[in-house]
Amino acid sequence: MAEVLLPERLHDQNKDLTFIFEQDDQKDEIKFQPSEDLTLGVEIELQLIEPKTLNLCPKGDVLFEASHFNPKIKREFYLSTIEVNTSICNSVHHVKNDLLDSFYYLQILGSDLGIKYATTGCHPFSRYADCVIYPTERYHELIDRNQWLARRMTVFGLHVHLGMKSGDDCIRFNNFFMHFLPHLLALSTSSPFWQGNDTGLASCRPTTYEALPTAGQPYCVKNWRDFENLYFTLKKCEAIKSLKDLWWDIRPSPTFGTLEIRVCDGLASLEETLGVISFIHGLANWFRDNGDWIDQVQLPAPWISRENKWRVMRYGLNAEIITSGSGNLKPIRQDIEDWLQKIMPYIKNFDYEQYIIVLNNILKYGTSSDRQRNIFQMTESLEKVVLHNICEFEGGVPNW
Repeated sequence: MAEVLLPERLHDQNKDLTFIFEQDDQKDEIKFQPSEDLTLGVEIELQLIEPKTLNLCPKGDVLFEASHFNPKIKREFYLSTIEVNTSICNSVHHVKNDLLDSFYYLQILGSDLGIKYATTGCHPFSRYADCVIYPTERYHELIDRNQWLARRMTVFGLHVHLGMKSGDDCIRFNNFFMHFLPHLLALSTSSPFWQGNDTGLASCRPTTYEALPTAGQPYCVKNWRDFENLYFTLKKCEAIKSLKDLWWDIRPSPTFGTLEIRVCDGLASLEETLGVISFIHGLANWFRDNGDWIDQVQLPAPWISRENKWRVMRYGLNAEIITSGSGNLKPIRQDIEDWLQKIMPYIKNFDYEQYIIVLNNILKYGTSSDRQRNIFQMTESLEKVVLHNICEFEGGVPNW
């Protein structure tokens, strides 16, 4: 996988990773801005929570203004959400320090403004009808085109950007990571409740956007030219206006020379977030040195990709995934463990062992969805679940 770097004019390390996809539409090509290989950039969506009611609160504008327009803090679709971006990072250690600084800063602001935070994939009982949309032309256009489908998207995710040297490299890494989208979702599942109900799912977050025609499972292409042709066709027929309308689980970001992995639920704690990013970075570095693997292993058939994603949404780490067109099965826990062993030399080289310990604990004890359900079973209170999520964010560690 590759790391995230912005183009030369934005190669200031103090710049954030707000990815705006604007291309020259006069040409039938998309210019891919090469990035330094295998750098990292991270975006995390935060819930803004009112401490007394423990419901979402529309204070995004107030928080943004109080932050003196900090470039690492971004407005989002709803005023009850903000996004935190990192700088360009060369390792997960760098990501950790960057996020710690931002989270510490936000908690100071929150104490003054009456805001608590959580980073799970969905708030357990908030109702999307009560959430206030940030008033921009783009967001109103999204509502106008997608109506109720867009209105439901009160969900929160982790996005990881990986820098790519070229468009063709980006597509090769994209196709490699297509094999691991179920694994990354399984490790991050944190959205079992929706509008006060237990959905029975480990992750209900994907259900809120997969009905959108340009969201969810990505279309498969073989090379950068194929991607350009797809983009311009979608644009010509008015399926999209720009690349930012492709809300796929994984997508190229050509203006900044990155591959963006978007499949993950937001993880409840910083430690878990760093564990998943370490897994991504380890896989990326392994593939850089073993690129012929993708020529020997077929891309998952669309029906397999869809079924595996569904199984993970339903069962999380207890899912059995399909590993071949003939229907062979394998526990996803086992497949994650096998890949962790395979990439261990890279984990050791980057000194990521501390983060992988957390992943091993997730595999052993369960994800945030499991912990939230345990709290609810013991207390029968979704408010207690929210308090649990807040505590995990503030403490930075999962509480099993």
